[in-house]
Amino acid sequence: MDVMSRTDKRHSGGKDPRDAVFALGALLRDHKALDVVVLDLRECNSWTDFFVIAAAASSSHLEGLERHIKEFCREQGLEILRHSPRPRGETEDDWRVTDLGAVVIHLMSQRARAFYELERLWSIAPVVFRA
Repeated sequence: MDVMSRTDKRHSGGKDPRDAVFALGALLRDHKALDVVVLDLRECNSWTDFFVIAAAASSSHLEGLERHIKEFCREQGLEILRHSPRPRGETEDDWRVTDLGAVVIHLMSQRARAFYELERLWSIAPVVFRA
């Protein structure tokens, strides 16, 4: 079932995306992502339910984490609505976003993670997973 449409999920009795975010958090932890956090944004905004946030040790690590996320989504039948591609000519990736609708995944360099402090920006959102 596609859990990624907020409206469909809420109005059709669809599966709660919590299962997917806990599995994504564990997947990132198991593949050595740093500072993995899942924020529950359901009471904070109207456009998504959860942020999955993690840092990568290097650009190649970030690419590997993205590959694992894409495989997970394919295996679970989750639709990737939008994905931020690597900018042309860029050698360093600081931040990539994968939008699944009810779940938005932020993969960041450690530098970007420290600079943007998404957990602080969304401090009213409860942390439901931390690794």
